[in-house]
Amino acid sequence: MDRGKTGLLIIIFLIIIQLAMPVLAKQAYLSGLVVSNDRDHLLVWFNVNDCFTVEMNRAIDSGMNTTFTFFVRLYEKRDLWWDRKIADVTISHNIKHDNLKRIYEVKLSEADNKTITLKDFDEAKALMASVAALKVTPLHNLQKGGHYRLQMMAELDKIKIPAFLRYFLFFISLWDFKTDWDKIEFRY
Repeated sequence: MDRGKTGLLIIIFLIIIQLAMPVLAKQAYLSGLVVSNDRDHLLVWFNVNDCFTVEMNRAIDSGMNTTFTFFVRLYEKRDLWWDRKIADVTISHNIKHDNLKRIYEVKLSEADNKTITLKDFDEAKALMASVAALKVTPLHNLQKGGHYRLQMMAELDKIKIPAFLRYFLFFISLWDFKTDWDKIEFRY
């Protein structure tokens, strides 16, 4: 076999591997779903697992701004009618690495866009991937003895790359993720 054919086979093999990577990648998913309440609000806790890939870690470390968006919906379940939507909450977590200061800044929209500064990347990733004590709705919107369904989903905001760089950075789309909707049913 001559060099041209060998080179062509190697290129085809690399393209096939590149296309198969999303199939082989782990699917991000939600875990640790907990519903509770304080004196005034219905609260929810959950985590996103398997959402950070090697490519994403490298991109964040290089200073790329990355945002996770979380969607939470609350429905009142009704037997003879369509379920009634009570709340539809969207929040975001944003991470940016400052290479000069060697810190990670995580901004949480549910905490009035409070920015938390961390030096440890693992701690920053844990903060990015967790939602804790999110206020879903005031308790006066719920009825005692009512049956409810809480749905949650997370996604990585699509990264906007200039058109001239898309050709060179085609692999960036491989770390986009969106979890399935997860749900928990409960009585209040």
